[in-house]
Amino acid sequence: MEKLKGSINNSLLTIAEIGQAHDGSLGIAHSYIDAVSKTGCNAIKFQTHIAEAESSIHEPFRVKFSEQDATRMEYWKRMEFSLEEWKGIKQHCDDVGLEFMSSPFSNAAVDLLEEVGVKRYKIGSGEVNNFVLLEKIAQTQKPVIISSGMSSYAELDKTVSFLKSRNIDYSILQCTTSYPTKPTQYGLNVIQEIKNKYKVPVGFSDHSSSIEACIAATALGAEILEFHVVFDKEMFGPDAKSSLTMKETSQLVSAVNNIADALQNPVDKSDNSEFSDLKSIFEKSLAVNKDLKKGNVIRFSDLETKKPKGFGILASEYEKVIGKKVNKDLKKWDFLNDDDITE
Repeated sequence: MEKLKGSINNSLLTIAEIGQAHDGSLGIAHSYIDAVSKTGCNAIKFQTHIAEAESSIHEPFRVKFSEQDATRMEYWKRMEFSLEEWKGIKQHCDDVGLEFMSSPFSNAAVDLLEEVGVKRYKIGSGEVNNFVLLEKIAQTQKPVIISSGMSSYAELDKTVSFLKSRNIDYSILQCTTSYPTKPTQYGLNVIQEIKNKYKVPVGFSDHSSSIEACIAATALGAEILEFHVVFDKEMFGPDAKSSLTMKETSQLVSAVNNIADALQNPVDKSDNSEFSDLKSIFEKSLAVNKDLKKGNVIRFSDLETKKPKGFGILASEYEKVIGKKVNKDLKKWDFLNDDDITE
């Protein structure tokens, strides 16, 4: 995965998902772009809805959150932007250094996004087995990120086979389609399972409304992180309570970039040579904790250890002095050296 502007490493892609948080307002959509650009995220993702192409009056609400939309289709209609508006959104993203991403939910949306310009496609959980949409995207020959939220391995196998047969680069996100996701539903174990099974970049799509899940996912090998963001969790919309605030987003991005940086710089625990100077300061030498007369036999209860190292016998070698005699008078807190003892 190529290095993106704003990242401090080559492996982690952080995607702030706006979804419908703009509530159909172009101005609010642009406000989110400015806000996300200050969080350190690599990319910002919208959803491209063309109501008549993807829905019907028969589609139910997942959550009946809207008092102003009689049907789900009416809601999708209100979420639409025109081609020119999408181009303006994309240009704004370019201007602030964010990769513009948007999930399509119809073939018509793919056509629109091709005109707007995207470098890759993110497939939502509900579209992973929509081979009509996948065929349309495959014809662009652009990379695909799959969110596996509602898919079994059997279903994922079919999607992966479909994409491979068309020579499409793909990656997979572990995702749980539950809003907000509870810790018992994170499925962090699946990250490594997917990586081992499909041998592709793996990530984590989060709906937990907390920063902990993505932090853990990064430590477990996630290379892509996607999470919903919102100005306030009390805002209108289906995903607000499953989102992160901008402050939380900044905290998350800083944390996961640090973790990713750490993972790329493994520590060789067999070599501690760089700590030699510190060891001479922090490690200790043997000393005596009371006055000892010449000829006294050294007992464990006579010993203390004092800094720095190198002024007496190493603390780690204390056993070799037990039972031996001191060959001269020693005062309390004197260091104990080899030439102070005899058999």
